[in-house]
Amino acid sequence: MPRPRRGRRGRSTTAALTACSALVAGAALTGCGAGRDPGVFTVLNSSTDASYHGWDAATLKRCSAELGLTIEQQSVPAAQVMQKSLRMASSKSLPDVIQFDASEMPTFAEAGGLVDLRSLDLSTKDIPKGIVDFGSYKGTYYGAARTVNTLALFYNKDILKKAGLDVPTTWDEMRQSAKKLTRGSQYGIALSAGGAEDGVFQFAPFMWSNGGDETDLAGPKVAGALDYWKGLIKDRSLSRSTVNWTQADVNDQFMAGNAAMMINGPWQVETLNTKKNLHWGIAQIPVPNTGDASVGPLGGAVLTVPKTEDTGRQKTAAKIIRCMSSEREQITYARNSWMVPANEKAAATWRKEVPELDALADQVATARSRTAKVGARWSSVSLALQSAFQSALTGQSSEAALKKAQSRATSGN
Repeated sequence: MPRPRRGRRGRSTTAALTACSALVAGAALTGCGAGRDPGVFTVLNSSTDASYHGWDAATLKRCSAELGLTIEQQSVPAAQVMQKSLRMASSKSLPDVIQFDASEMPTFAEAGGLVDLRSLDLSTKDIPKGIVDFGSYKGTYYGAARTVNTLALFYNKDILKKAGLDVPTTWDEMRQSAKKLTRGSQYGIALSAGGAEDGVFQFAPFMWSNGGDETDLAGPKVAGALDYWKGLIKDRSLSRSTVNWTQADVNDQFMAGNAAMMINGPWQVETLNTKKNLHWGIAQIPVPNTGDASVGPLGGAVLTVPKTEDTGRQKTAAKIIRCMSSEREQITYARNSWMVPANEKAAATWRKEVPELDALADQVATARSRTAKVGARWSSVSLALQSAFQSALTGQSSEAALKKAQSRATSGN
């Protein structure tokens, strides 16, 4: 998840995505629109934020000069990238490069709409396996990441110091610390359990670190993770409003002093730094037991080459991706966005520049893709979990809510 900009995805959108194979096949991806300027190439992305649009524009300007091309940026809201891509496929006006959220890329790949990047000589050298998998579908490498992100535990240094508490590393420690830090209008912790992808993204590290699996939502380890969230609410350490909060809402609570700790991602750092008297730190997300691995979700976008009959343009598109994902550009983009470079060498340089985010890089090292096991079915799993949160955190047992979620995920309804 690159940043919390997407809207809630309803069943109608999910149904449209499941029809992707038929739509892409029907579009017969056999050519770009007639009359394409051979010296002008297009990158479709979701960089509608002024900051992100500007950073990408600067990248494309440098790559244009390096490659001797004109590279244009076309940006639409993240929730519209898939539908825009399908419409362009239907009209045979596909862009040369599409930046998909990594959780959506398998849908287009499953439909046969993407080119294997290795066939275009794009190397995965110095890219950790987890990040290669992040851009892959069924073992084929379709998407190159420039930067990735994940979640971490953010904490208010002043509040923890005043309470005489260390940064928690286990679930028990976090629950006890959250109880002690809850007073007046201040909750011990804030997180997003909202009925959208934000909540599912935040649940993943609790589910995975506890040994749970998205292929078996009804399993006891998944229920144990959801029960942990319920325990925080029972203790009054976590606001009941968590079922309505996005990750941006969580950040607002933390910045306002209404939460001593929060689960969130690096896309909030720019905003956090605007409050000069807020002294925050980050750590890996606590785990069930000492020695367990803290496994978070990899988030971010990947650059892909849509399949057309114009192999010459596809090869040039690969050169554009190679430039955009070079070590130099990864470091530059990471400096701006507070994300972690995908390339190991670039990440090592970045760590030295921002040692305060070292824990984030450590969390990325153990993180994994949401779609690694279920591929294009992730959207069904996500919707099922969203409904489970709303039910379980407002009274239903975790077991009952997750049993229903598994049924929904399996049926796709």
